[in-house]
Amino acid sequence: MGETNEKRLERARREVSPRKLEKQMAIASASCTLFGREGYARASVDALAAEAGISTRTLYNHFPGGKAQLFQTVVTWTSNEVRDALLSRLRAVLDPERPPRPDDLERDLVSLAHAFVGAMSDYRDHFALVRHIHAEADHVPPEVLDAWHEAGPEPVARAVAAAMANLADAGLLDPHGDAELTAAHFMALTSHTIVQSTHYGVLPLPPEQTDHLLRGGVKAFLRAYGPPGRP
Repeated sequence: MGETNEKRLERARREVSPRKLEKQMAIASASCTLFGREGYARASVDALAAEAGISTRTLYNHFPGGKAQLFQTVVTWTSNEVRDALLSRLRAVLDPERPPRPDDLERDLVSLAHAFVGAMSDYRDHFALVRHIHAEADHVPPEVLDAWHEAGPEPVARAVAAAMANLADAGLLDPHGDAELTAAHFMALTSHTIVQSTHYGVLPLPPEQTDHLLRGGVKAFLRAYGPPGRP
């Protein structure tokens, strides 16, 4: 799954003095707000330092790589946090040790879709960063994009694929030999639909419309991946 934020913080406390770590976290927190508002390209080092209430020299003392290193730190930190939350929600809805009953599968998949979509409102600062990453992918350093994928999207995608494989083992789905593609289609038909419709939560939909879209997505998913012999 990768290193959790708790483990990262424990390691940082061993490697960095408490005072320096506190300062770095304060700078990262302030930078998250500015990056989420302005994006990567428009957020200057001077503006980042001003947002954190420090000089540019102090910023470079803590983040020698400047804006790119700071953005990578912020994105990785928030991605780890969201990843852990999504994996927890996935386990709560689809416990690999207790697969749902066939008659409850659709209900549970709708619940999972709602749980994933809810993360956009629970972690607004992070998804503001993600929105800018997609909009400015040609300006964000490749190593930052790689760090983001490795911290959040990739482990979540693997976990959803594993959950789909577990449902297949229980005879509840037919992934046609490709659990990863099955998981990708589930996400595309549910949470990605809401992401696109709301621009990453910037323009939320009425709850009843969100529910309608998610239920429709799950029904379409089950028509494609439901086991043979089931309607």
